[in-house]
Amino acid sequence: MSVPAHATTLSRSRWVTLVLLAVLQLLIAVDVTVVNIALPAIRDSFDVDTRHLTWVVTGYTVMGGGLLMVGGRIADLFGRRRTLLLGAFLFGASSLTAGLAPNLELLVLARFGQGAGEALSLPAAMSLIALLFPEPAARSKALSVWASVASVGLVLGFLLSGVITQLFTWRWIFLINLPLVSLVLAAVLLLVKKDGTSDRAPIDLPGALLFTTAPLLLIFGVIELGEDEPRLPLALGSLLAAVACATAFVAVERRTPQPLVPLTFFKNRVRIVANGATVLLSAALSTSFFLLTMHLQEERDLSPIEAGLSFLPLAVSLILASTLVPRLIERIGTTGAAVLGMVLAALGAGCFALLPSDDSLVTSVFPGMILLACGMATGLVALQNAALHAVTEADAGVASGVQRCADQLGGASGIAVYVSVGFSPHLSGGWDPFTVAYGLAAAGLIAAVVAFLAMSPRRRLAAPQEPQEPQD
Repeated sequence: MSVPAHATTLSRSRWVTLVLLAVLQLLIAVDVTVVNIALPAIRDSFDVDTRHLTWVVTGYTVMGGGLLMVGGRIADLFGRRRTLLLGAFLFGASSLTAGLAPNLELLVLARFGQGAGEALSLPAAMSLIALLFPEPAARSKALSVWASVASVGLVLGFLLSGVITQLFTWRWIFLINLPLVSLVLAAVLLLVKKDGTSDRAPIDLPGALLFTTAPLLLIFGVIELGEDEPRLPLALGSLLAAVACATAFVAVERRTPQPLVPLTFFKNRVRIVANGATVLLSAALSTSFFLLTMHLQEERDLSPIEAGLSFLPLAVSLILASTLVPRLIERIGTTGAAVLGMVLAALGAGCFALLPSDDSLVTSVFPGMILLACGMATGLVALQNAALHAVTEADAGVASGVQRCADQLGGASGIAVYVSVGFSPHLSGGWDPFTVAYGLAAAGLIAAVVAFLAMSPRRRLAAPQEPQEPQD
């Protein structure tokens, strides 16, 4: 029986659309890590302190993580195609602004814009993929392509950053996005059908605002507290305001008819501890990447290209470890894999805390990299599984969104807290700033392991199966 011509064309069209959506995912994933190798060059360009550089990294992830869930609601309200176009355009315009920024302040604002563009475009793109591939087998294949592109993008960011920074200028790590974003916009306009009528359910904008503002105030307060001459009223006021925003968020979610995160979702203690551990693991990983790029170029005097290539052992270890994680979880369970991943990451951070500046990379840097990569691959996947513990069709989407937010906001907050304390002359106690920051990251992971073991069920957690039907 022959396949109708229009069916073949439709099948090809949706795979072409997936490829072009994957280009957007690649750009977003690359931009998470692409600034790392360029940080010393950005610091020298604007003549700023290392602590202030944290905003270049955290601004992107805080906005992306804080607005991610409301981005999904906006896609439902205004249409996925419109939201994807708006998010991609905002990402591209912010990339242009970042590449032309005359000062650090405008660069940070542009990074905020890139994060907001991610928060709008990613949920819309994911939902489009779900609609383009309704068949389970095809959808699984499409989502595997999507996830693989994200992993490649994170690794590619380190390599691209070094090459572009050394051969051109750090500004091109942002400007290079423009032709690719233009391609995505054109493809969406041509290949994705127009939105129909949408669900007009209200959006929890107050909850989204509080959810995003709280970590921003926390980061600002910690950075200000670590200044050589901190303005204590401003620093303490920011920290208190962060607590007030977090408290207000809980109150708003309790009363609003359409909460961003229903508080009943957190009645499951496994989810609570899994997301808390994700925050600490992401904090350690992001801090390690941030500091390692500084160490390689400042202490080792490596060029940007050499520093980028130095991350190859981490990239290879991450890819190889990722292939073994499913079988590892099947053998030792989600709890065992999560604990193993966090312990490996803590050992990696501990190696970096004792990092000498005169030994070879092979003996001093690469062991910590490999441990960190294995811990990242094992811990994040296992914790993601734990964060989906006992989900139903009614809350599976919320569970995934909360875990992604914990990942991104944890990384942003970790960089701000650990780096600010480590590089503060009156908070670090006179110790080497790298040693203090890495030590705090390792200590946070040890605390996460203890809490995870204490609060997890005594029986072994297995990897989550298909979401359960909600109970009447």
